[in-house]
Amino acid sequence: MPGLRLLAVHAHPDDESSKGAATMARYVAEGHDVLVATATGGEAGSILNPAMDTAEVRDNISAVRHEEMSRAAAALGVSHLWMGYVDSGLPEGDPMPALPEGSFATLDPDVPTQKLVRIIREFRPHVVITYDENGGYPHPDHIQVHKISMAAYDAAADPEYHPELGEAWPVQKLYYTHGFLLSRFKLLDEATYKLTGEHPFEDWFKRAEERGTKDIMDRVTTRVPCGEYFRQRDDALLAHATQIDPTGMFFRVPLDVQRNVWPTEEFELARTRLDLPDYGEPDFEDDLFNGVQGNEPEWSI
Repeated sequence: MPGLRLLAVHAHPDDESSKGAATMARYVAEGHDVLVATATGGEAGSILNPAMDTAEVRDNISAVRHEEMSRAAAALGVSHLWMGYVDSGLPEGDPMPALPEGSFATLDPDVPTQKLVRIIREFRPHVVITYDENGGYPHPDHIQVHKISMAAYDAAADPEYHPELGEAWPVQKLYYTHGFLLSRFKLLDEATYKLTGEHPFEDWFKRAEERGTKDIMDRVTTRVPCGEYFRQRDDALLAHATQIDPTGMFFRVPLDVQRNVWPTEEFELARTRLDLPDYGEPDFEDDLFNGVQGNEPEWSI
């Protein structure tokens, strides 16, 4: 059923390209409308590509990251809007420093929730994708995105919640993205080693062990086949040149290996207004739009 609508809510520019990007590219190719809402401008992010770590880039980081986001959206074929909040940064140190006053993660969640409700009521998505309660990883902006996404799922459907924000709209399904699965990285690493003699994720595994990262494949309900769109995903990643080193680990696994070993992207169905079976291994759902009802839901709130 073409013409359905998907909203992806992300914290920073580049998050959309590392979490569900190939799935979004697939849905655009199939005739669906995909909108990415980015909460912050990524102003506080580190420059992770040494080739881009120059005085000129550092002095103009906000404009640079906006341009990168524009190129990434074009690579995926998605529409994009900025929510307009300030990047909180990832605090480090002992004791942990306070977040910058007025940054996204310091706001009363109801403030950005209202903005997200307006976006939902105007775009009228059938499906929303966002982060789990840990933010995917514990960045304060990611956790704030989780909070406002869950609140907006309920509030957007409530006609008594700020009616000035638009006509109530019930999102039918809300998913968490689970792109950084330990089991996925292990299989890709093993397959690449057999082919090239290289372990591309060796350093990532060490950091994951230090952080106590656990595999959460048991939370996955939905695996979307999207291997033919991995090139578009990579083009979108590379558009974020300040954040992505083209010689980094993500690009040391040949696309053919990725398509053969793990040709899907993973999600967790967290909330739904539909009567659906329980998904999970071995009976994974394979389509975020599975069960979605037309352009207008048949029920009233």
